Amino acid sequence: MAGASADAADAAGAAGAGSTARLQALFEGHRLTPTQRRIAHCMVRRAADAPFLSSVELAELAGVSQPSVTRFAVALGFDGYPALRKHLRDVAPAAGERAAGEGAYNEYQQAVQSEIDNLRHLATLLADPEPVLRAGRLLAASRPLPVLGLRAASAQARGFAYFARKVHPDVRLLDEGGTMLADRIDAAHRAGATALLCFALPRHPREVVEGLEYARETGLTVVAVADSAFAPVARHSDLLLPAAVGTGLAFDTACAPMLLGRVLLEAMCDALPDAQARLEEFDARAAARGLFVE
Repeated sequence: MAGASADAADAAGAAGAGSTARLQALFEGHRLTPTQRRIAHCMVRRAADAPFLSSVELAELAGVSQPSVTRFAVALGFDGYPALRKHLRDVAPAAGERAAGEGAYNEYQQAVQSEIDNLRHLATLLADPEPVLRAGRLLAASRPLPVLGLRAASAQARGFAYFARKVHPDVRLLDEGGTMLADRIDAAHRAGATALLCFALPRHPREVVEGLEYARETGLTVVAVADSAFAPVARHSDLLLPAAVGTGLAFDTACAPMLLGRVLLEAMCDALPDAQARLEEFDARAAARGLFVE
């Protein structure tokens, strides 16, 4: 029985990851308005349900008008929303496949399974490593390197900065908003920064969007890790790397964005010729100081 349950979980997880990937592929290459990006983001978050939602239901979930949903479908090349929904149903997993994993877990297990789905989707995206490699080169070349993350994303930014400082000579954490944010971006740019890394997770603070807009105005290249390719920071980013968050609990879970941050660290280390020497130097100092309890 345990083996059968594991097989069902794997099948359900693969189906969920496949639904998300299909939606992402459907939206790519289309110039969407902010309202349409909001609808797309909602559909990605509800990938398993999207083929079965009416236009009214989707509009309510996304917080937009029903005509906006119709215009969104037309922008994707369909005659209207019914044609878009039919397309989604045609490519969706069979009902039996969806049902295989339903009802087998309590709400806490379902939250874990959702994160597993997000990690599977991230693995699919990383099949093409070039965006991450490019981001690693941009971050390695920026001296100093500002790392921005506010509110829900502050933990991701702080974790990245903590490890990045072991290999990068000058990492500046920007984890407080307010009127000083633009000043700190200015200071990093004047000191020679060429790129800024931003972690952006829901709910997206307005000052993050404004901060990225300002950073690009100063000439910084913005690399963003966000929960979706259609997040509000997308139009203010030069290179956006998506990693979905889990929404099954009262507060979002962010395993995939955290892992993507570590992948970015690895890519940055590969682009820093003295990264290994810096790590060895840190280990030697830590041992001399008795910094860690073995």
